[in-house]
Amino acid sequence: MRKILLPAAAVLALITGCKGVESMEELTDRVFKVAAAQYVQMDGRLSGTNLPRTVSPEGEFVTSNIRWWCSGFYPGSLWYIYEYTADPQFKDLARKNTLKLDSLLFRKTDHDLGFQMNCSYGNAYRLTGDEEYVDRIVSTARKLAARYSPVTGVIRSWDSVRKGRDWKYPVIIDNMMNLEHLYNAAIISGEDSLKAVAKAHANTTMANHFRPDYTSWHLVDYDPETGEVRHKETVQGLNNESAWARGQAWALYGFTMMYRVSGEQAYLDQACGIADMLVSRLPEDGIPYWDFDSRKIPDDYRDASAGAIMSSAFVQLSSLVNDRNSAAKYRKMAEKQLRTLAGPDYLAAPGENCNFLLRHSVGSLPDNSEVDVPLTYADYYFLEALLKYRELK
Repeated sequence: MRKILLPAAAVLALITGCKGVESMEELTDRVFKVAAAQYVQMDGRLSGTNLPRTVSPEGEFVTSNIRWWCSGFYPGSLWYIYEYTADPQFKDLARKNTLKLDSLLFRKTDHDLGFQMNCSYGNAYRLTGDEEYVDRIVSTARKLAARYSPVTGVIRSWDSVRKGRDWKYPVIIDNMMNLEHLYNAAIISGEDSLKAVAKAHANTTMANHFRPDYTSWHLVDYDPETGEVRHKETVQGLNNESAWARGQAWALYGFTMMYRVSGEQAYLDQACGIADMLVSRLPEDGIPYWDFDSRKIPDDYRDASAGAIMSSAFVQLSSLVNDRNSAAKYRKMAEKQLRTLAGPDYLAAPGENCNFLLRHSVGSLPDNSEVDVPLTYADYYFLEALLKYRELK
């Protein structure tokens, strides 16, 4: 295990010179140059049907098929590189890899359609306005909404039940991220029922997924016949009562996003509660350990993916709150996280890391799956956060 000792200090030493500290504009340009170099090379590793996933413990490049829940992140990152560079090469690469996901429209069940389709087709439509993308966005949003039950008030997550688990209607905090797909499709199609499903899911999640200190359980299981909560678990965290870092990141991002799209004050209040909890608990360099309650801290794994997701949410939240002190606090944390992720402990040099951008993410430590490796969603939210930061006034 590689211990990371306050990389923010090391980064500061490296980027401080006669001109002073690297500006965020300079940092962003540097990262996108690396991203452009890495992602062109990465495309050469792929076939016409697969997408990047991670790196094996032996250092080998690992791909996925389109059904993997992360299949939308690589095309989404390509769209972000195109957005920053305006280079038509990346528009072509993004479109090519987005169209790989076309047949997801015909899958019978999939609760990850927001991750898969909004990051790819959603960004494609946002940046180009091409009508060819509309049907895939709206059709898959309808399919996602069909997983909603008015009895439970939430969209079902997993269909299959893991061995040894007593689940009837499991719902994970990750599902908050799929709600943006419903809202975007509703705006395009005019189908307000999609917004209604998104808000109902957010409201039920807000009521049942959180502890008094604003930390979140990973999974809440419902009785599909009555809607009652059966039990609460943290499947990918240290234990059921721990604060699994990526789960907290999904929660912060999800409720920040829901306030942005709906304007409902309850979502902003929830996002600020989560944000304040995180600010009080994050390490000095801003990048969380894989679980906030790990007994091995400071000698445990960091999770760059959770840090990247949080940074994107903190940037967004800083632009939404009216209180100046809160806005400054959230922006400061976002900048700290972005500077750390852009430093040598996390950001790979061109040609390294099997062409992924960020090192040191954790998929699921309890399952010994994707531990201390690059992950596509870490790269995606890192680039997204930098683009959002660029828009701050």
